[in-house]
Amino acid sequence: MDQGLETAADASLTDLWDRILGTQAAPETWLVIATGVVALAVVVPHGVWRLARNAITIAHEGGHGLVALLTGRRLDGIRLHSDTSGLTVSRGRPSGIGMILTAAAGYTAPPLLGLGGAALLGSRRITALLWIATALLVAMLVMIRNAYGVLTVVLTGGAFLLVSWLAGSEVQAAFAYAVVWFLLLGGVRPAFELQSKRRRGGAGDSDADQLSRLTHVPAGLWLFFFHAVSLCSLMGGARWLLAV
Repeated sequence: MDQGLETAADASLTDLWDRILGTQAAPETWLVIATGVVALAVVVPHGVWRLARNAITIAHEGGHGLVALLTGRRLDGIRLHSDTSGLTVSRGRPSGIGMILTAAAGYTAPPLLGLGGAALLGSRRITALLWIATALLVAMLVMIRNAYGVLTVVLTGGAFLLVSWLAGSEVQAAFAYAVVWFLLLGGVRPAFELQSKRRRGGAGDSDADQLSRLTHVPAGLWLFFFHAVSLCSLMGGARWLLAV
């Protein structure tokens, strides 16, 4: 009896593993284009973007936090605010490569996540993308240190979890493609917003300015780097997404 239960459990685990890592049917081209149009309609209008930008902030601050951990820094916590700003606090050397990579990870994280998601969708691993995103959000939730941040991450993670468990394959595909398009397109706009703020004399303590102080490279060049990463990610990701 115990052996039978163990065999059934192993079979269920194998089925779950296959479901996560297996490939799914490629969606119709019209769905890929339609989700891109929807994402663009969310990113361009200011009113809608003002709300949707919270998701980009999650990726931005998550990028800071992940790279801080990978470079050996101690991550104290992450805060997400209702004005779509955020703050990631880590401890370690106040200078050096670890601090530079951590500071550079914010603006580059959303488009690079979108590029990685496009690679997964290009290989038809829709379910894997949904589960990886959910796992990253759960890991980030542990480090959130304010109520608004917890609410934002829980709602976002809940959406991914519900779609990955309860939705049909077509809904999962539409959701996954919309999310990746949003990361790619939404990853472009923040760098332009930062450029506009700096032109008006604001954002004096932005990531670009922090990087300038750390590296003695002009903030404008770091801003150019943010633009290059986001635009190249958009072009590369679009090629993968449209190659259905």
